[in-house]
Amino acid sequence: MLCGLALASLALAAGCAVGPNYQRPSAVTTMPATYAGAVSGWKTATPRAHLPKGAWWEVFGDAELNRLEAEAATANQDLKAAAARFAQARAAADVARSGLFPRIGVSATATRQRDSANRPLSQTGQAADEAYTYNNFTVPFDFSYELDMWGRVRRSVESAQASLQSSAADLEGVKLAISAEIAVDYFTLRALDAEKVALLASVQAYRKSLELTRNRRAGGIATDLDVAQAETVLRTASAQLPGIDLTRAKFEHALATLTGQPAPLFRLADRPLNGEPPIIPPELPSALLERRPDVASAERRMAAANADIGVATAAFYPTVRLNGLAGLQSIDAGVLFNWPSRFWAVGPSLSLPLFEGFQRKANLRLAKAAYEETVADYRGTVLRAFLEVEDNLSAQRFLSDEHDQERAALRSARKQLEIANNQYRGGLVSYLQVATAQTVSLERELAVASLRGQRFAAAVALVKSLGGGWKIADNGDGGHQ
Repeated sequence: MLCGLALASLALAAGCAVGPNYQRPSAVTTMPATYAGAVSGWKTATPRAHLPKGAWWEVFGDAELNRLEAEAATANQDLKAAAARFAQARAAADVARSGLFPRIGVSATATRQRDSANRPLSQTGQAADEAYTYNNFTVPFDFSYELDMWGRVRRSVESAQASLQSSAADLEGVKLAISAEIAVDYFTLRALDAEKVALLASVQAYRKSLELTRNRRAGGIATDLDVAQAETVLRTASAQLPGIDLTRAKFEHALATLTGQPAPLFRLADRPLNGEPPIIPPELPSALLERRPDVASAERRMAAANADIGVATAAFYPTVRLNGLAGLQSIDAGVLFNWPSRFWAVGPSLSLPLFEGFQRKANLRLAKAAYEETVADYRGTVLRAFLEVEDNLSAQRFLSDEHDQERAALRSARKQLEIANNQYRGGLVSYLQVATAQTVSLERELAVASLRGQRFAAAVALVKSLGGGWKIADNGDGGHQ
């Protein structure tokens, strides 16, 4: 009969779980059709942060960057901490899952005890020490299993599983953030190398101009004002070198920390940034946004909070357990393991708190409010994702236009400097025109170098805002990688 009751309870438990079943809320009130300027349509997001993104930084074709990214993957301490948090979430999910199984335990006790002579049903005519002092040896096995009739355990497992998936997405987010930070810092450092090369070349040219002006002054052709102007231009350019070196050192130290190395032992040889960054087409399908780890993590936190409502709701229903106890008991250790020493007990138990100061109602309100918070966080994360993608698409476009204009301005500045030098050597103008042309030319040289670095950084930021690599490949189920 007891077995039949247990089986019936299990069958009932399999089909009943109180609390709302999870349905993902809409991400935003009005879903945009496309990215600004994009061709493809928007696809409702389904979190896909688990899809492999690959070594997206390899598209830049820089072996040094590839090496730094590989070192960070194995030595970055923030990444190791995130991996440890994921391991904690996995263990927590296993703890919650253990509630689906019965509890079985064994213990052994050996005591010597004396009962009261005035206990109920006591016998008379016995010596006190003989009658009421005896040994008690017990080896019990206990069994306990909660019949999950209202889904409390299953909702707890559901919440833990969603939290585990959120932690996995958080780990992917840390990986993406670290790899993007390395790439941005690296390209910024290389842009500073390019600025330094331009500055050193200008200093060398200014030094020759100063020598020429001094020679012309000695010949009576130039004035002291020309010499002072030439020297001012040289000193002004030279004064910028320590600032570039300081900024470069800071980025170098940052890269050391990101790759898990002590800053004093980390060095990157100077190498100016050349070439053009990859252009990421604005007609990328907006479905790639669903690969962002922060979007996936926020969505999974919603699912966990929804399951917590079920756990809080189940607290209003009785807890039904199937309990069992069996073992051996004897006053004599020599016959403890004999068959007549056996004992057992089995039966269900039911418990339901009647009054707890409205604690269960408060817990339910708490769970519902926590769920509403995760919904708002999820929608805010999606809106920020749109913002970042649009910002970085705009940055890619406008920085490219600005770079083209600056290069054209640099060509004009170089031509202006060449004309001014020729006119100065011919005695047609004073050195003021040369100094002015030198300053303008150097400013444009530095601006072009800086903009090239900004364009590379913007390309990295766009990759990050899209959640990783953007290469589309059919993986057999219509997905992307």
